[in-house]
Amino acid sequence: MRWGIDLGGTKIEGVIIDEAQQPVIRERVATGQERGYGHILMQISGLVRSMSEKSGIPRPESIGIGTPGRTEGSDGVVKNSNTTCLNGMPLGKDLEEVLGMAVSVENDANCFALAETLMGAGRDEMGRSARTAFGIILGTGVGGGIVCDGKIIRGAHGIAGEWGHNPIPGESSPCYCGRRGCVETVISGPALEAFYQSSSGRRLSLREIAAASGRDQAARRTIDRLVTSFGRALAAVVNILDPDLVIIGGGVGNIRQLYSPEARRAIEAHLFNRTLDIPVLPPVLGDSAGVFGAALLTNPEPGA
Repeated sequence: MRWGIDLGGTKIEGVIIDEAQQPVIRERVATGQERGYGHILMQISGLVRSMSEKSGIPRPESIGIGTPGRTEGSDGVVKNSNTTCLNGMPLGKDLEEVLGMAVSVENDANCFALAETLMGAGRDEMGRSARTAFGIILGTGVGGGIVCDGKIIRGAHGIAGEWGHNPIPGESSPCYCGRRGCVETVISGPALEAFYQSSSGRRLSLREIAAASGRDQAARRTIDRLVTSFGRALAAVVNILDPDLVIIGGGVGNIRQLYSPEARRAIEAHLFNRTLDIPVLPPVLGDSAGVFGAALLTNPEPGA
């Protein structure tokens, strides 16, 4: 059995998956980040205890944790998490003390990429997984993860796949990272909604903007901006990584125009190759990808 926890801004989800990679139990609790870091540790501890009691499966020797942000240093200090009370805290070390087990902490985009590659969109009709996959988180923020031969590629600085903070030429909006014109400032959900509002004077969700793009000129410009900028930004990744496939997760990934011929042409316009010969796919696992990916960080418990 493999155990995983997906630590999000509003919810914490836990799962136990069996040797066939099927969930035995899934459970969610509120994150409660407004109550602070210590409360989150206790919520995770309570969730692990509850899953063990309800499933009748003994607590594991190790568990995987997926969370927004990255860790650095020997203590695994969290940085750049939108669950802000985690920033600067040694999450993995503290959870090992609270849970009394080994803990593997990984970025949520990496967990998404791992799960979709091994269990979801990255598997072909023969059940074989793509050798190299680029998994995208395209939502409130923009992130990504790289999986090669079934393993997460982290890189020397732990930032492999962080395409959201590459600059887009001609863009100058300030980013929280301290730079300007980052991909995240252009094609994240909030950035696109702000662009629409500045053009139309109205506030709509991105889903509403996409639905109105056939009759609303400001909505059409917003979706065109998404498709064009997405193509330019993703082409830079494909030029360097040349993956076997790309999988788009996150709320913006639900916009159907990202899978259109126009989007492929937008990528090809900046591609070193003449044509884009790989699939760009929606996820199969939905919002469960993160927690499944966290579970896949661990080794199966022998005899469980």
